[in-house]
Amino acid sequence: MTPSDSGAPLLYWFRSDLRLQDNPAWTRVCESGRPVLAVTFAPTLSARESAWGIPAVGASRKAWWVATALALQVELKALGVSLLIGQSDPLGVLPGLCEACGAETIVCEDIAAPYEQAQLASLRAAGITVQSVWQSTLFAAEDLPFPVTDLPGVFTRFRNEVERASVPVRNPLRAPLKVTGFEPAFECLSFVGGLVDWSDTNHFLADPRSAFQWRPATANDADQVTPLEQVVAGAGGGHAYLRCYMASDRVAHYKATRNGLTGMAYSSKWSPWLALGALSAPELMSALNQHEKNHGASDGSYWLWFELLWRDYFRWLHLQFGIGLYRPKGLLEAPVSERVPHHLRSFNLWKEGRTGCELVDAGMRELACSGYLSNRMRQVVASFLIYELGCDWRAGAAWFESQLLDFDVYSNQGNWLYIAGLGTDPRGGRRFNVAKQTADHDPDGAYRALWSNKP
Repeated sequence: MTPSDSGAPLLYWFRSDLRLQDNPAWTRVCESGRPVLAVTFAPTLSARESAWGIPAVGASRKAWWVATALALQVELKALGVSLLIGQSDPLGVLPGLCEACGAETIVCEDIAAPYEQAQLASLRAAGITVQSVWQSTLFAAEDLPFPVTDLPGVFTRFRNEVERASVPVRNPLRAPLKVTGFEPAFECLSFVGGLVDWSDTNHFLADPRSAFQWRPATANDADQVTPLEQVVAGAGGGHAYLRCYMASDRVAHYKATRNGLTGMAYSSKWSPWLALGALSAPELMSALNQHEKNHGASDGSYWLWFELLWRDYFRWLHLQFGIGLYRPKGLLEAPVSERVPHHLRSFNLWKEGRTGCELVDAGMRELACSGYLSNRMRQVVASFLIYELGCDWRAGAAWFESQLLDFDVYSNQGNWLYIAGLGTDPRGGRRFNVAKQTADHDPDGAYRALWSNKP
């Protein structure tokens, strides 16, 4: 794309990359010299999730997304770029929007999941040029010590080969400072559908019991020090939190505390920004490397790298297997039957935190009330749904998608397959003993008491 290509604007579609810094696709658009109009759409559930009787995205997930999108809108406005925020299905909006503003090309992040790939295929079938950029991983595909088609079949081999080859992490890009905005006419706005400013989101309050305490960004945030105990949505809030986190002792203690259940301190809490792309994985690794230079490596800093590698692995798995990860029997070869048992009543009791198992019910109440759940509890409640209640793992994955404010399509699918034994885990599934988990992680009952009922 060069300035001489055309006077028509480029349409940039922010998907799971709600940031300006370290965003290769956005940088490409800015460097084109063409006028740019930006658009993004609130998360909705696909027919895949709706099939399980899940009506809509949960309040906490929507509030976190909206607060992040509004923070991005403020950043773009300062550059003279309009960001249209819509609630409608992108496929029902983007063709008309392109026609109304004269855009012939959409540029966006590439997401290697079936629903997201189908969106791009539909736009291309409608005659729209779509340029998608792969950018959500730590590494570039060409730097891996193997072709993506030959991805190691288990995570440990992947980790060992990546570490042995010292694969370089992609260098984070600075946010472009120059871009030409495109002022949309009223007829362009009419195509977005349900365009609102969501000003009421500024009044959102996280559940005081939640292990992720956050608030929307305000105009005064630049003059405030962001405490580690209440964070701010958006890329600016993410960077402020990252600086505070790296300056604390939480990195060194991460491995020892990561299986905690309550409070902000037990885990990194990077996932809410990562999930929406407000922070990128290379940015986090850059900060982590600098921390190790200043303070030395530790078990905690290594384990943070370890978790980011898991995140990458699930992304490369999607490039390798695609829709195969979404079959009822996952990656199992030649299954006798694709049918997976599912008990709707048990599933509903699980969603509502009324199974009768105190630890599981506490976890499900936390998820419903806050949109957040520790990694340990995600594994416990997922195992319980699959192995104790005999429900279809895909229903659980869909419920997590609707509720988690840090929902990530790659990690969500990969982790549910891992627990169900239908992915690449050589152990063939992870069945958790709830009594042991309770004794190990909530011996005094504090977590169960905290989430014993709704506020």
